[in-house]
Amino acid sequence: MDWVLFLELAANGAVTGLLYAMVAISIVLVFKSSAVPNLAQGALTMVGAYAVLAFTDWLNFPVWLAIPSALLFMFGLGFGVERFALRRLAGQPIIMILMMTLGLDIFLRGVTLAIFGATARRIDLGISDDPLFIGDILMSRVHLIGAGVSLLVFVALVLFFRTRRGIRLRAISNDNIASWSIGIGVEQGIALSWALAATISTIAGVFWGAIQGVDQSLSLLLLKSLTVAVLGGLDSLLGAVVAGVMLGVLESVVSGYLDPLVGGGSRELVVALALFLTVLIR
Repeated sequence: MDWVLFLELAANGAVTGLLYAMVAISIVLVFKSSAVPNLAQGALTMVGAYAVLAFTDWLNFPVWLAIPSALLFMFGLGFGVERFALRRLAGQPIIMILMMTLGLDIFLRGVTLAIFGATARRIDLGISDDPLFIGDILMSRVHLIGAGVSLLVFVALVLFFRTRRGIRLRAISNDNIASWSIGIGVEQGIALSWALAATISTIAGVFWGAIQGVDQSLSLLLLKSLTVAVLGGLDSLLGAVVAGVMLGVLESVVSGYLDPLVGGGSRELVVALALFLTVLIR
C-alpha cells in the first residue's frame, strides 16, 4: 500500500472537510435557534460569493475591502430573511417553514442566474497556486488557509457563546418558551442566528469561489454541508467540525482509490451513502 498517497488523500480530505464544516456550522446555528433545517444555506453561500464579485467588478473594490463589505451585506440579508419571511410563519407546521427555505433557495439561484449569468468566475484572493509540499505530501494553499479560517470561525463562535448575548442564544436554542417567559428577545436571537449563518456561509463561499469559481454549482454545497451537520448531530458546533473532517477524509480516500477503477463519480456516492446511513442509524 502506498502510504504517501493515502496520507496525501487523507490530509487534503481533512482540509476540504473543514471547508464543508464552515457551511455546516451555519446550518447548525439556524437549527439550534429555530429548529429549522435551512435548505437555502447553499444558495446563501453562493450569494455571498457573488456579493464579493459584485463589489470587486462593479464598484472596483480591492478584494480586502470587498470581502468585509460582502459580509456586512450578507449579515443584513440574513437578518432580513428571518424578519420578513421566517417570522411570518411562526406557529406554522415545520413543513411550511421547510418549503419557505426551499423556495428561498430557488429564488436566490434564479436571481443570481439572471444577474450574473451561468459563467463561472473565480475570486482572486492573491493566494499563490504554486504547489505546497509538506514532506512528501502535496497540499493546496487555498484549502489550507480556508481550513485555518474555518477553525478560527469555530473558536470565535465558542468564545461568542460565552458572552452575554451568546448565552441568550444558547438559552433560546435550549427552550424558546422558557426564554420568552424570562424576557429574552427570542425573535431577535433567531434573527441574529440567521444573520451570523449568512455571514459565515459567505466566508466559506469566498474560499470555494477561489477554489472552483463562483457559479450556480456553489449552491450544491448544501448537500455535503447538510450531511456534515446531520452527522455531527445538527445542534453541535464541535460535532459539525469533527463530522466535516470525517466526511472529507472518507470522500477523498474512497474516491482516490475507487475513481480510477470506476471512471469517477464516487465522491457524490460517498456523500449520499453517508447521509443515508446517518439518518437511518440516528
